[in-house]
Amino acid sequence: MNPAQPDIQISDVVLSTAGHDQGAIFYVIGMEGEYLILADGKGRSLEKPKRKKRRHIQKVLRSETRVAEKIRSGDKVLNGELRRDLAYFAREMQANNLGG
Repeated sequence: MNPAQPDIQISDVVLSTAGHDQGAIFYVIGMEGEYLILADGKGRSLEKPKRKKRRHIQKVLRSETRVAEKIRSGDKVLNGELRRDLAYFAREMQANNLGG
């Protein structure tokens, strides 16, 4: 793992930096060695998550939402909840980029 990259944990929100999904944001729902298991509730549902190498993602933030808490605790999360949270984060990121 890249030492300059902050430690990524389950329930973090990350941005894809490589591949056909470059620029997309995901929740980290699991880890398998150097791979992260990612879902966004739409293109990559909880039933068919994306495996992506750590070096191809960038941490956006440590989410403290109810959905993030459910992911951390292992409770059932719905794809709609992921979509709603990630849409909110995407709007916030776009507002910060345009405003700054």
